[in-house]
Formats: sequence, structure tokens, C-alpha cells
Amino acid sequence: MLPEKTNRHYPQAYVSEKADIHPSVRIDPFCTIHDDVVIGEGSHIGPNVTIYDGVRIGKGCRVMPCSVISSDPSQLEYWLSPEDKSNSIKPLVNIGNQVHIESSSILHGGITVGDGSWIGSHVTIHDGARIGKEVKIFPGAVISAVPQDLKFHGERTTLEIGDGTTIRECATLNRGTDYHGKTVVGKNCLIMAYVHVAHDCIVGDNVVIANAVNMAGHVEIGDDVRIGGLAGIHQFVKIGKHSMISGGALVGKDVPPFVKAGRDPVQFEGVNSIGLRRKGFSNETIHQIQDIYRRVFLSGMNNSQALSYIEAHLAPTEERDEVITFLRNCTRGIIKSPASESSNANQAD
Repeated sequence: MLPEKTNRHYPQAYVSEKADIHPSVRIDPFCTIHDDVVIGEGSHIGPNVTIYDGVRIGKGCRVMPCSVISSDPSQLEYWLSPEDKSNSIKPLVNIGNQVHIESSSILHGGITVGDGSWIGSHVTIHDGARIGKEVKIFPGAVISAVPQDLKFHGERTTLEIGDGTTIRECATLNRGTDYHGKTVVGKNCLIMAYVHVAHDCIVGDNVVIANAVNMAGHVEIGDDVRIGGLAGIHQFVKIGKHSMISGGALVGKDVPPFVKAGRDPVQFEGVNSIGLRRKGFSNETIHQIQDIYRRVFLSGMNNSQALSYIEAHLAPTEERDEVITFLRNCTRGIIKSPASESSNANQAD
């Protein structure tokens, strides 16, 4: 429903007299701004923008032409029962200071956007998005859409994006289900074009995921991981910190920390020594990690035997304990060694 009359301060726009708008705000022609809207000092609202009730815009923001901002999630989640809608907390759109929203972007539902973030044109941000500071979201991305999971029935969940992360063109990041309650992408990540991050995935800090990687639900990725383009990651797979996965890999087993994985089927290809040196690991630490994985992948021991040997014979360090904890908690089994693949081929011959 439009405001009852045109605000006298903005003669070419429909701006409610009840909206809390700082006098310095510039509102261009043909905008529609409803009652329960707050717009901070120095902001600029471009032409043909529509802002519905429940929107809070900070200082120095820019909203470019034809964007629509609404706190009402029912525009998408129309299947919710009246009871579900009435029992939910009234959502708000909270946009921080110095946020730039390019033209024809759509934000609807309970959304938070941190200070200094940039949202490109034709971006769609759905209910449950929690976007940090200095985040960049490039054109065509879809953020916090409902999970592609038949068990999802409209429960209130979130998608969290950490400070400094970049989401490139046409990436799709779904919010969680009641399994985790959230999907998380950490700080200072680079999520390249056409990547899919499914429901309940947990991605650490400083992760780089190259173009067109597809992640199923419940995937967990540690800090400082690198994943090559076109890789596919099976549901519930865990990828340890500082590991590197080659492009096009089909990852169906857990990948331990500090390693390289590739080939088809995916297998251990050595320790990620170059990546570790770039992150400041000493040669001594890298040599110990190499010794650990010689026991795990190249000694002929099974995992239990290798872990017992590592605990008994290798000095405790943070890296050693990280590997032991990961191997003890993996649920899908770990990637194989090249030696096991060659032995299987020999047996087949």
C-alpha cells in the first residue's frame, strides 16, 4: 500500500511523512518509501527505488535505481502457515553505514549488511542473510536462498558471511536447515563465479574456492583451504585446514589438513608445502607434517596403527594434534594414497 500522499519535501516521490529520514538524505524521483523506514545522514536513494516497512539504512549509503528492499520474507516463503508467520519475530533489514547497493538488486526478509559493504547489480538477498563488514557481492549472486533440501519446511535459519569476503558473479549460497541452523562462510574468503555453497556448509576463514565448484550440504572446510575450479564435493565431507584440492576433483572422502589432493579418484598427492611456506610455516614444521603423512599414507599401516605410531614416536605439536584430531573424527573415511591405487590395479591385473 502506497503512502497516503506525496511528502512535500520530495515532490516527485512517494515518501511517507512517518518515515524517519535525515534532512540531508537525497531521494530521487519516482521512489516509494513506506512508514517504518529509517534512512541515515548523507545517504542517497536513486530513482525508482522501493523501500517497504522495517528497513533501517545507515549513514552515507547509496541505493541505486530500481532496487527493492523489504523486511517481509513472505514474498518468497508464501507456503508458511499463518501460525508460522504470526509466531515469528518481526524481521528487520539493517543496513550499516557506507553501504553501496547497485541497481535492480532485491533484498527481502530479516537481513543484516555490515558497514562498507558493496552489493552489485541484480543481486538477490533473501531472509536470514547476515553479511559482515567490507563484503563485496558481485552481480547476479543469490544469497541466503532457501535450502535445496526436501526436508526443509520453512524453519528460521541463517547464512553468515564474514568480514572482508568477496562473492563473485552468479554464486549461490543457501541458508541452513534445522540440522545446523545456519550456513557459514568465514572472513576474507574468495568465492568465485558460479560456486554453489549448499545448506549447512561451514567454510572457514581465508578460503579460496575457484569457479564453478559445487558443494553439497553439510560440507565442512577448514581455514586457508584452496579448491580448484569445477571440483565437486560430496555431502558431509570434511576438508582440513591448509589443504589444497585440484581443479575438477570429485571429493567423496575426507581430506586431512595440510595436504594436496587430486587425480581421479581423488587421492593424496603430498603435503601442501608451498602453501604452508607462504603462510609462514617453518621448514622444521613442514618436515614433521611430511613425516606424519608418510606414516598415514605410505607406510602400509591402517589408520589406527598409524595414529598409534604417531602419538608414540612423534613429538606433540599443534600440527600433529590437528592431524590426529581430524583423523579420529572423520566420518566418511579419508582419501587414499597413490600406493593403494597402484596396488589395487596390480591385483586386478
